[in-house]
Amino acid sequence: MDRTKIGRTGLAVTPLCFGTSALGDMPDTYGYAVDEDRARATLHAILDGPVNFMDSSNNYGMGRSEERIGAVIRERGGLPEGFVLSTKLDRDMQTGRFDAARVRQSLEESLTRLGIDRVPLLHLHDPEHARDLNEITGTGGALDELFRLRDEGLAQAVGIAMGRIDIMFPILRAYPFDALISHNRYTLVNRAAGPMFDHAQASGIAILNAAPFAGGVLAKGSAVMPRITYQQADDAALAGIRRIEAICAEHGIAPGAAALQFSMRDPRVISTVVGVSRPERVQQALDWAAFPIPPEVWAELEALPYDLTDPEAGRDYRPA
Repeated sequence: MDRTKIGRTGLAVTPLCFGTSALGDMPDTYGYAVDEDRARATLHAILDGPVNFMDSSNNYGMGRSEERIGAVIRERGGLPEGFVLSTKLDRDMQTGRFDAARVRQSLEESLTRLGIDRVPLLHLHDPEHARDLNEITGTGGALDELFRLRDEGLAQAVGIAMGRIDIMFPILRAYPFDALISHNRYTLVNRAAGPMFDHAQASGIAILNAAPFAGGVLAKGSAVMPRITYQQADDAALAGIRRIEAICAEHGIAPGAAALQFSMRDPRVISTVVGVSRPERVQQALDWAAFPIPPEVWAELEALPYDLTDPEAGRDYRPA
């Protein structure tokens, strides 16, 4: 796979990145469990393949995702040459505290679990859920500490990864990030992140677009998984998904292939983050990324209506 540089950081990543939140065993979020053996087999499949980019977080499964990644890294004697591992700093999940001290503690926890001494790409994660945004944005706060970690060599590149654009966009304008991760907000059914992506591209911030399947429904199908962005969906909410499914069925295309390539074909997006929860999903993502989709199908899909509002505004957030 080709690789694109993340600004001037020296890091170069493939157009596909594998997300590992489900590998931390998060049934409240995804509706299914992932045990240790399945998680490890999936991680081996990722590291054996052509993708050089994987994303995790301190808080995925209350640390289980990073623990499982670290175990596999140790089994293999390290990461493949040129592999880019991304993880995220998280607030204290008991108190919501997200100050500078918590940032450093979060990184120390991640380094211990992963068994590494520095992180190639490190993001500040989900500040919208912290107890006090001023702890993050104030002088000497979490964001200042994030950049200090980069200056100390504990991270090669830094970014911000979160959901709510009304909070994310002002932060993005105020700090010299290397990268950003936005999830569920640039898909076939939602384009809320579009203006923010325009700004990021103009500012030289690498755009990593996560959750192109709208939380999984565009990969697994509305009949199997009637949930959008991790929330139960009724027939009215699923109508847009079913229109996509109908167009894809008419042309013999998996909706997951169309959803994935919708993100990958956007010139602003340098890598699309796809969550996987079993080994066969790794190859499926690679197949979907390469599947030929004719221009006339794109014309039909892009003519469909889409939402510009926050897709998780009413979500009952359960991080564990």
